[in-house]
Amino acid sequence: MRSAFEAWAQRDGHIVRRREDKPDEYLVFETQRRWVIWQAALEHGKTPGGRKTAAQKEAAAAEKRAAEVLQRPPEINSDEAAVRNQVLNEVLDAFSTLGGERGMDDILKVVQGLKKKQQEQAETPVAAKTPDRHNA
Repeated sequence: MRSAFEAWAQRDGHIVRRREDKPDEYLVFETQRRWVIWQAALEHGKTPGGRKTAAQKEAAAAEKRAAEVLQRPPEINSDEAAVRNQVLNEVLDAFSTLGGERGMDDILKVVQGLKKKQQEQAETPVAAKTPDRHNA
């Protein structure tokens, strides 16, 4: 195991000379650090040197596919899309009325304005907001 590590380390440009007082340790700290990492990788069943087995490659590909599925946005119906577009347009309109020079102050002003508008809409009677479909 050590000879395989030393061969890999030399190819990678590391000095593999060992200490005279402690022959289990390498003279150069970086080589010693990589030796410890190499041993830990072997203990956990990974191949050293960054090489992956076929099973590891397959597992990584499956994990990547699962992550892509999770990253897809959920499908929304047309009513939800209309509400989102309305809210987005309101926010964009609110920001377009500002000069944009004050940064966070402008953002807080927009948020407070939208909250005030939402509160005013919540206070209006529900019957006044929605048309009566039974009489249509």
